[in-house]
Amino acid sequence: MVTRDSRTLQVSIERDWRAVYDFASDPENVPKWASGLASGLQKLGDEWLADGPAGKLRIRFAPLNAYGVLDHWVVTETGEEVYVPLRVIPNNDGCEVSFTLFRMPEMSDGKFAEDAAWVLRDLTALKAVLETPQT
Repeated sequence: MVTRDSRTLQVSIERDWRAVYDFASDPENVPKWASGLASGLQKLGDEWLADGPAGKLRIRFAPLNAYGVLDHWVVTETGEEVYVPLRVIPNNDGCEVSFTLFRMPEMSDGKFAEDAAWVLRDLTALKAVLETPQT
């Protein structure tokens, strides 16, 4: 049995967890905070298509649920499927959003650190969007 290196990144958001989940679970909101999936997002059957940094992507999102699970699966142009665990967890009046990043085979230390920094920027963008007072 082999496991991959992983890193769980998280941010605290000063909003009710259900409001964060409702916003983040809507694929049409993804371009507002997830820069890796920010352009060309369009629905095609049960999947979404996006233009990612490394080409065309197909994305399947976990069904809506009462548990804060926002997992998704990204399929690259080469057919590689990447599992992305993402959770919204209640924390008093706010919540924690956590993203587990798995190190891909043959990924360098530098690239893994770069991907982790990218994920943290996206989570910080989600926090900023959701903590900005609504006008």
